[in-house]
Amino acid sequence: MARQVLDVIKVAIVGITGYAGVEAARLVLNHPEFKLTFAGSQTFKGQKLCDVYTHLRGITDIVCEEPDVEKIAQAADAAIVALPHGASMKMTCDLAEKGLKVVDLSADYRYDNIDIYEKVYGIKHEYPEWNKKAVYGIPELYREKIKEAPVVANPGCYPTCSILGFAPLLCEKRIDPKSIIIDAASGVSGAGRKSELSYSFCECTENFLAYKPASHRHTSEIAEQFSKLYGEPIKLTFTPHLVPMKRGMLVTGYASLTKEASAEELLELYKEYYKGEYFVRILNKGVYPETKSVAGSNFIDIGNATDKETGRVIVLSAIDNIGKGASGQGIQNLNLMFGIDEKAGLSVSGLYL
Repeated sequence: MARQVLDVIKVAIVGITGYAGVEAARLVLNHPEFKLTFAGSQTFKGQKLCDVYTHLRGITDIVCEEPDVEKIAQAADAAIVALPHGASMKMTCDLAEKGLKVVDLSADYRYDNIDIYEKVYGIKHEYPEWNKKAVYGIPELYREKIKEAPVVANPGCYPTCSILGFAPLLCEKRIDPKSIIIDAASGVSGAGRKSELSYSFCECTENFLAYKPASHRHTSEIAEQFSKLYGEPIKLTFTPHLVPMKRGMLVTGYASLTKEASAEELLELYKEYYKGEYFVRILNKGVYPETKSVAGSNFIDIGNATDKETGRVIVLSAIDNIGKGASGQGIQNLNLMFGIDEKAGLSVSGLYL
């Protein structure tokens, strides 16, 4: 794909005052080729973004404005839409029709099968023609399609961490598709910036809990992508957990192997599958992912272990749920859409402490 000739790529962020939106802003503001030109926020319109989020003091004086399609189209070449599911649908469509390249952080364009989306989210999809044009935004799997896409449906943290963790095993048919179980644990920021009792400090701190077992809406999204990778319909068991930390995600997945394999053999499979993928780090035998190694970054760390007694593989993967699980991957996708180095603005290590 030939790179578009632009002196600077002007980026609008709609829903900029949510956690994913402001993380996208931080990354755009530090990007060598992007410029933040529109800050869309209904709640904080008229206020400086740096007054809402004080870590941006001295970095930007941009003022939050009510999202307006015409104004955004005049101000930007691209948009990151960080609105809730359902609310993103029309905004993404309207901006794409104005010729902007759009990365949608919601689930509104992630499903090939709209019937499943409508059933899971309880929302009628009003733009099936744009759903067909949208590309699922995991660069390591769909890079070439993302480069040409007008809209990228950026997956969330649970699907990203699970799909990248299992992709090599699925593509090579090394596991029984009926045996997949995934336990996933996420930091509280995954719930978004909202005031609900269950996410308040006293409810979350020093507590660890599962929620929506066998009924979480991301199960269907993961299953659809697993099915595409495997080439046959797949159903799985998925249970998310809430961890008393701000950001980070760890997935622990289990599946029965179709034939005996050592951890070393499977690690070589992973290293070959992800060869050349900068943001995917395959850990050596006996080394397992930790959230502190990826927090604040766009990396995913993946390791595995095998259980000879049961014939199962244990897949472990860790990401920053706001980074590779949302806004970091969104920037990676936007880089690809404009034909620039997909590492631009993202080549930073995890925070560790």
